[in-house]
Amino acid sequence: MNKKRGAGLLKEYMVFVLKGFCMGAADVIPGVSGGTMAFIMGIYERLIRAVSSFDLHFFSLIFSLRIREAFEHVSMAFLACLGTGILLAIFSMARLLSWLLENRPVMIWSFFFGLIVASVYTVSRHMEAWRAVNMVWAALGALITYLLVGMAPASTPDAPWFLFLSGAVAICAMILPGISGAFILVLLGKYLFVLEAVNNRDFVSLFIVAAGAALGLAAFSRLLKWCFKRHHDLIVALLTGLMTGSLRKVWPWKSAVRTISDEKGHVVNSIQNNFLPSQWSMEVTFALLLAVAGFSLVIWLSIATRTKGSGLENINE
Repeated sequence: MNKKRGAGLLKEYMVFVLKGFCMGAADVIPGVSGGTMAFIMGIYERLIRAVSSFDLHFFSLIFSLRIREAFEHVSMAFLACLGTGILLAIFSMARLLSWLLENRPVMIWSFFFGLIVASVYTVSRHMEAWRAVNMVWAALGALITYLLVGMAPASTPDAPWFLFLSGAVAICAMILPGISGAFILVLLGKYLFVLEAVNNRDFVSLFIVAAGAALGLAAFSRLLKWCFKRHHDLIVALLTGLMTGSLRKVWPWKSAVRTISDEKGHVVNSIQNNFLPSQWSMEVTFALLLAVAGFSLVIWLSIATRTKGSGLENINE
């Protein structure tokens, strides 16, 4: 019995590592949210509750040397597995995703476009009723994200205090479906810096960013849980709108209007216009197939996790 239970726990932990890997891979892409991946894979609710459990009771247990109780209080095994998967994805996928974004942008954006379209549908299904006020909040969320992803990145310092601030702000976006933490780093002028730090194993800079992210995550998760508890449908409507607006960023076909470089001459982003292909081609065919694949993957994950409480229904418990 113990062996079966141990095998079951190991399998569950490996699944959490895999889901964390998917979140980490999504967070590397500017325009794709790890929060969206967490939601469609059935761990969003549990993630919010676990992170917001780092409270005074947790620290009192730590100071009393009741480590096991403290870890159980915050679901440390779950968070450790998820964090392991996220880190594995960031360190193993950064180079590949950078190459794909540079050399096969239409293909990778097509896949994520289909993924986010399906995510809009799956998140909106958690709305109890689409009232007029909810539609207004959804429209507001779409407008905010649409304008946000059209902004040009700023030129900012590489000082430790700004790296810490960048981590704190970006993590808030990463936990929200529809807003990409990676794109927030682009706007803050730190996406390329962090990506190079990952590829060059600059652990000092990464630790500073991670420390800011830890603080931002602890604070924002409590705010998010409070909002869900008191305004569930409004927040779901807002999340739906945020994801809808983010489709502007992940539209596959773009033309660069102006390239933006940092003070070192590195290209950090470009102002782009979206357009429709002028004629049918093999690229368009493959792009559509990848969009359908991304859409189908989300729908399959949504159906597979539906019986496990994958949404936000019990976030207040």
